[in-house]
Amino acid sequence: MGTTPLAPIATFNPSVFIGRYPEFTTAYNANPQLFASYFAEAGLYMNNTSLSVVQNVSLLGVLLNMLTAHIAFLGGVLTADGQPRPVGRVSAATEGGVSATFEYTGPTPGSGAWFKQSQYGAAFWQATTCYRGAQYFPQPTRVEGFTGTRLGREILTGGSGTGGSSSLGSL
Repeated sequence: MGTTPLAPIATFNPSVFIGRYPEFTTAYNANPQLFASYFAEAGLYMNNTSLSVVQNVSLLGVLLNMLTAHIAFLGGVLTADGQPRPVGRVSAATEGGVSATFEYTGPTPGSGAWFKQSQYGAAFWQATTCYRGAQYFPQPTRVEGFTGTRLGREILTGGSGTGGSSSLGSL
């Protein structure tokens, strides 16, 4: 007996994506399915189900589009040859014959450093600051004598708690 996966609540809208990120128009027109799969991949980094911390579907779509652009950028779709641009620190360069060596230790996907590899990921990282971080929910504390409305004996005795009669009897 397995669990049923939750369906995505935001869907990829190419016209909204291209309207916001026109630099991807040529790449999108060449391979629309690739961008649909980038959007699905974005759901790995930002929950796209009814359990998402972002419950506004429009806002969730904006954030997922930021991630889609970031993933596409990292995939090299904006370069002339469709190859990813080199990233990292230039560790060696020559001029005659033109060569360059880059030193790069890849950041963990989903980390701040991974998002900051593109302007799109950096924008996403900044926009989602309010969703990151722990939320503390303390365990309820049981207070002896608490009835749910007021503390003390007066609620049971109908008085100040120093005596008197009660229809509930004595404690």
